[in-house]
Amino acid sequence: MSSKKEHEAYLQALKNLGPEKRLLKAFELSELTKELFKQGLKKRYPSLSDEEFRKLYLKEIDKCHNLNY
Repeated sequence: MSSKKEHEAYLQALKNLGPEKRLLKAFELSELTKELFKQGLKKRYPSLSDEEFRKLYLKEIDKCHNLNY
């Protein structure tokens, strides 16, 4: 786990990026999060076919959307 000091340094590094690079970093982190989520689902449900897995993934990822938008 990261320490509080490391976390603060990371946040400061993000603040030092320009707006475009911060946006690109947000997209990168979003894709990484989705990929880790997929890997976790595959580990939990290894016997699903590709189509069954795709349906499960879409169903589960839909639960993550903020309905306030």
